[in-house]
Amino acid sequence: MADSEELGMKTMFLYGLVATFALGAAGCGGETRSAPVAGTATVPARVQTQPTSSGKANAAVVVASADGQAHVVAAAALGGLQVFGMDGASQRSTPAAEAAGVDVGYGFSLNGKPTTILAAVESSGNNLRLFTMHGGTPVEAGARAIPLDFAVEGVCLYRSRLDNAFYAFVIGDGGEVDQQMIYANADGKLDARQVRRINLPSKLKQCTANSAGDVYINEQTVGVWHLNGNPEADLAATLVDAPRLGHLGEENEGVALYDGGEGSQWLLVSNTSEGRINVYDRAHDHAFLGSFSVSAGDKKNTVADLGPLFATSAALGSGFPHGVLLIGDEDGGSNYKLVSMADVASALKLPPGTPQDPRNAPKPAIATVTALVETRPVSSYGDAADDPAIWAHPTDPAKSLVVATDKKAGMVLYDMQGDLLQFLPDGKMNNTDLRDDFALGGKKITLVTASDRTHKSIAIYRLDGDARRLVNVADGVQPTGLDDPYGLCMYRSAKSHKTYVFINSGDGLMRQWELLDAGNGKVRTTQVREFKIPSQAEGCVADDIGGALFVGEEDVALWKMDAEPDGGSAMTAVDRVESNPAIKDDIEGMGIYDLGNGRGYVVVSSQGNDTYAVYRRDGDHAYLGSFAVVADGARGIDGISETDGLDVSSRNLGPGFEHGAMVAQDGRNVLPSQNQNYKYVPWESIAKALKLEMR
Repeated sequence: MADSEELGMKTMFLYGLVATFALGAAGCGGETRSAPVAGTATVPARVQTQPTSSGKANAAVVVASADGQAHVVAAAALGGLQVFGMDGASQRSTPAAEAAGVDVGYGFSLNGKPTTILAAVESSGNNLRLFTMHGGTPVEAGARAIPLDFAVEGVCLYRSRLDNAFYAFVIGDGGEVDQQMIYANADGKLDARQVRRINLPSKLKQCTANSAGDVYINEQTVGVWHLNGNPEADLAATLVDAPRLGHLGEENEGVALYDGGEGSQWLLVSNTSEGRINVYDRAHDHAFLGSFSVSAGDKKNTVADLGPLFATSAALGSGFPHGVLLIGDEDGGSNYKLVSMADVASALKLPPGTPQDPRNAPKPAIATVTALVETRPVSSYGDAADDPAIWAHPTDPAKSLVVATDKKAGMVLYDMQGDLLQFLPDGKMNNTDLRDDFALGGKKITLVTASDRTHKSIAIYRLDGDARRLVNVADGVQPTGLDDPYGLCMYRSAKSHKTYVFINSGDGLMRQWELLDAGNGKVRTTQVREFKIPSQAEGCVADDIGGALFVGEEDVALWKMDAEPDGGSAMTAVDRVESNPAIKDDIEGMGIYDLGNGRGYVVVSSQGNDTYAVYRRDGDHAYLGSFAVVADGARGIDGISETDGLDVSSRNLGPGFEHGAMVAQDGRNVLPSQNQNYKYVPWESIAKALKLEMR
């Protein structure tokens, strides 16, 4: 994964594209849904709060309680977090230093109970502070004030649909966007860790997010950005609307999301300089639906300086049957205006949709697990880590090792704590594999091979488990004859006890070599077979007991072939991308979990959706389910995404891995952003998540 500076540069690059921004897309004059309302409607505020105690009306939220009550909680500068009733009356305040922004999240798991939390930022110390709501009162529940190294302006919360993890996006005066993962520590206190830093060039004021990972940020004089909040996905920054290109004036401040269900999913933006609020259709490429101004009692007296926004689609009594829009109005009374979303819909002749309760947690669509260990990042930047192989120590499981590749530089060797033991700068090593009990010079050794793209050869090593070192034992360069040696896996035949290595190239050409004792303490190869996969393939794994070779044709299918050198080119599809919605190309890394007697599981990375598919090793290779590896905030280990290579072992690998493990390459190493690395996931966690067997 690129580091934070690279993320910032990526976002900066998008600014160079603004000049070519497609007016036919997003909200900038693009195709609208059936005749948007012309002009600007006026919507009255049904309630306005009393002035804040500090005379400042920063961001505010509506918090719905379990007892059916609701409160307005405002970031009232030196007034802290000030609570108002839905009738606008001030009720109480909670100290929060100089509160600049606030957001609410529902269903955070704290001490085994779903809890409503508040994230607030305070500008005097530039900290993120965390609260829980109790009887309409914010109570500080953070283990500490989380320090931030920039002038904070606002905050928004995002709850992931994948695993209900909570993230805070803190935005700053200098264009900073700091994503923090919120978690509960061992003491039951709330804390947070930085996930990644994104940089926009100028001042930000407010952001908003939803459980789908949609994050909207208002860059005051530039426009509204849409980002992907999932830290294990591409940032995918796009401009929704901008001054001079669409429907926004020269200065804009607030953003809010309204979810009225299908057909009524809106983005609202306060077009501050023009005194109106724009509405965009999120379900139709952010098409512009119309705009409205807000009046405070007298239709002639409209709110001139529209500040931060907050919207909820929760039904909040007779006055707000389809939810409420909350507007900060600092110049018009230092208070907050409460507008009925039903009134907004009526004014713009739009369907208000069906009230959605924000407290309803999205149901995870897939089983999730977390990694117990992560390795030190590889030294190379960009897409560098690629493929691991697990070696189980025969007598002391804790001394087991992971061999892996830095495909821009060489071979790496890690222990079971993820510490780097050795780096060999031998070239661009793409994939690696190993087999025990290779006879070399009359001794049984662990043989390691790798696809060497620098020398277009087969790299060959001996793994010295006691010395914890790789030793080159290739009898000179062992050429592949391939333009680009790519994927690699090894096979030890149960019939002949011979050891082989398969390597494919980017165009699907695959060759098989026998590995031989050269008689001088070195190993040489001789080609025994060649066949062709129809299109690009990389990942493969051989079943030594079953005599089968599994190969991933990246965009098409998982194939099974005969692994013996006389096996020919016949292929049987285990699964196809087009027929299994749980699989999304590319099909990449794969490994086998051995239960003995030919039984077990084949694990395959589905790179396109950051998941791992599990198939039965024997019989008809039935698909058994998929899982994702998600972040563990308490340990500070992020999830795994864009996996190229993986390996699986059923051997005891030491504490935490008594039933084996999956080791996988992480294409986006965040929490915080660093170079790519490898994550170790206990098989016990995977087995429990999918109801699989353990050895």
